Amino acid sequence: MELVTEDNITELAARRWATARDPRTRELLTALVRHLHAFAREVRLTEDEWMAAIQWLTATGQISDEKREEFILTSDVLGLSMLVVQMNRRFDEAATPATVLGPFHIDGSPELAFGGDMSDGVPGIPLYLSGIVRSLDGTPVGGAVLDVWQADADGNYESQLEVDEARLRAKYTTRADGSYCLRTIAPKGYSIPMDGPVGDLIRQTEISHFRPAHVHFLLNVDGYQPLITHLFEQGAQYLDSDVVFGTKEELVVAFEPREPGPTPDGGVSDVPWVEARYDFVLQPA
Repeated sequence: MELVTEDNITELAARRWATARDPRTRELLTALVRHLHAFAREVRLTEDEWMAAIQWLTATGQISDEKREEFILTSDVLGLSMLVVQMNRRFDEAATPATVLGPFHIDGSPELAFGGDMSDGVPGIPLYLSGIVRSLDGTPVGGAVLDVWQADADGNYESQLEVDEARLRAKYTTRADGSYCLRTIAPKGYSIPMDGPVGDLIRQTEISHFRPAHVHFLLNVDGYQPLITHLFEQGAQYLDSDVVFGTKEELVVAFEPREPGPTPDGGVSDVPWVEARYDFVLQPA
């Protein structure tokens, strides 16, 4: 019999989890045991701190539901989400960089036509965003679907509100020449949810809990690597302190003010509006 001591507990636990039948599961769990034990030893974790962590994890699970995923937010603010993205999406430097999905994406957004308005009456300055979806070699990608979502002027996503229909989210399909055009409202910077366990942690630090103004995009096109990314407004506040580490220089876009008149979708606006242009470059699978 091998009795448990402070010196051998890590090896004993890792040895037990090494019995996992799947090789990758075995690798993940034995490494997890070793790193958790190393963390506890490094900080000399107390019993009170251990219990506080258990209670924090419990609260994080309790506040999460089909609309709110506090564990994703936890991963985001710790930088883990962006680390995983960057390790797994090592695209060509000419391709559009990937970023985090975030906790507010909703499946099944409505499909809108070229230039369709996904804001549909939500207050804000009209924003027309247009460009081309193409491959690394410059070939236009027709039929590509852009899944788009964003927060409103108060920083709220649809999943944070009691609404019965899609709000500030839609899907757009590129034309044969790869072109797309969408209408929404100019985004604003906003705070991540601070009413849960993540907010409790952030308030114990000097970390800014704000994100810079941005719009989310998801492109999943046959023959290409899936792309999850953002477009950020050039000059927006918090670009250098994004709480989820999502900003990249290649994704910062000028939002140009326009007077009433012709718009990129071929229509005419009778109010001032904002224009942004961006070409998405996809990494072949």
